[in-house]
Order: sequence, then structure tokens, then C-alpha cells
Amino acid sequence: MLSILTLIAGLVFLVFAGDYLVRGAVALAEKLSIDPLIIGLTIVAFGTSAPELFVSLQAAFDNVSGIAVGNIVGSNIANVLLVLGAPALLMSINCSEKGIGSSLAVMVAMTLTLMVMMWFGPLSRLDGAILLVMIAVYLGWQIKAARECDMAVVPDYHDDVADLPQEGWKTALFIGGGLIGLPIGAWLTVDGASHIARMLGATETVIGLTIVAIGTSLPELVTSVMAAWRKSGAVAIGNVVGSNIFNIGLILGGTSVILPLEVDPRIVSIDMWVMLGVSLLVVALAHWNVPIKKLGGMAMLAAFAIYILSVF
Repeated sequence: MLSILTLIAGLVFLVFAGDYLVRGAVALAEKLSIDPLIIGLTIVAFGTSAPELFVSLQAAFDNVSGIAVGNIVGSNIANVLLVLGAPALLMSINCSEKGIGSSLAVMVAMTLTLMVMMWFGPLSRLDGAILLVMIAVYLGWQIKAARECDMAVVPDYHDDVADLPQEGWKTALFIGGGLIGLPIGAWLTVDGASHIARMLGATETVIGLTIVAIGTSLPELVTSVMAAWRKSGAVAIGNVVGSNIFNIGLILGGTSVILPLEVDPRIVSIDMWVMLGVSLLVVALAHWNVPIKKLGGMAMLAAFAIYILSVF
């Protein structure tokens, strides 16, 4: 029971600390007059992936690579089936939004690159460095392309981030609280998840792919559901694709640069293929301009439930 409470407490810390950190960072960036484009493509995009980063780092330091790698693979699966499926119950989600094609190509390219790396063994520091270079090139390319296009539509990051602190002391409090809360939440999450895995006789990888992955995907889920509620489907699909790219490039890349990660054979034989499959599903929907409607959302949620049951 204590392990379950520890896990829940950790996930709560991650969700709220991540939210406060993003709001504080965006408020600081606005005070420093940083380009709104850069804020949207970096601070906000990174913010929803912050829980995955801290959990993966904590798992790596605790020598439970199964949670570190499983968390990212599971999160990318959840981001498509759960985070796109749920808001589709509220409104139709169009996957062929303007400008999404290049990001979809990058998502698939990074997914395939990660699969090759996992196929040939542990994620080494060199693998991590390659992934970090890829995410850096992607961000630079996005910013350059948007600046050069007069008609570029810059995402309004205020759709993702609301109630920014106005006073300087409150901004500092938000940033400080987020930076303190995230590692605490990561430690509690990994500790609780590890104990639950041992109690259930499950591997850390299984817990990482399911409970931890769903928990760290909550910021993306909340953002997408609220975007659907506000009839802003572009935010929902952009949030998912951007998060999946960041999860692979920044989180797994950064974590494996610090500490090489072992890859569970189960992920190589099953889960990374599921991750590729759901990524290609989004590409297909965008290519043929097929919106995700209520029935499609229900099918995606059912597929996710079946996947989770199969993992256990």
C-alpha cells in the first residue's frame, strides 16, 4: 500500500512541478523579451516532457534501465493512442495540420534511429550524443524555417500555458518550486514503481511501459484534452508529435549520454515495433487527411487498453 501511495505522490509531484516550472519559465522569458517563437518551440515543448526526463534520469542513477527506457517507449505509445484518442471524443482531431508534415517525418526518422540503436544493444553515450544532435538540428531548423516564412503561423503557447505569474517573486517561486518538485517526484515515482514491480513479480520494464509511462504522459493528456475543449485541434496533434520527438532526442539522448542504458529484450522484440506502428498511424492519417473522430478515438483508446493488458 505504501508503495502505491509513494508512486501516486510521485506522479502528482511530477505533474504539478512540471506545470509550475513551465509557467515560471515562460513568464521569465516574456519578461526578458525572448522571441515568442522560441518560447513555443523550446520552453513549452520541453515542459510537457520534463516529467519523463527526470524519471528517466532518476531510473538510470538507480540502475533500473527498464523504467528509464520503458518510460519513453511507453510514453510515445500513450501519446498517440491515449493522448490523441481521448480528445477525439470531444472534437475531431485533424492530423494534417499545416506544417506538421516535416515534424512527422522527423518523428519517424528518430523512432527508426532509436530502434536501430536498441536492436544493437545498450544505448551508449555515442547513441545519446547522436540523438541530442538530431533534436538540436530539428529545433534549429524549425526556428529558421519559421523566421524565413512570412506567413509562418507561430503556435500561441498561451494555448498550452495559462495563468502566468506576473510578479517577479512569484515567477522565481514557480521556477524554484518546479526545479525542486520534479526531482522529488521522480525519486518517489521510481522508488514506488520499483517496489510495485517486485511485489507483483513484474519487471521494471513492464512498470515503466505502463504505470510510469501513463503517469508521465499526464501533462500531454491534459494539454490535448483542454485544446480539444477549446476547439484547437492543431495544439493537440502538435503537442503529441513534439513530445514524441523530445522524448527520444532529448530525454533518452540526454539520459544515455550521462549513463548508458540497458534495453530489455522485450522492448526490442515487441514494444519498439508498437511505437513505430502508432507513429506510422499518425503519418497515414495525416497523409490521407483522415481526421480522428469520436469512433476513431474510441478505437484508439480500446487499442491502448489492449496493449496495456498484453504487457501484463
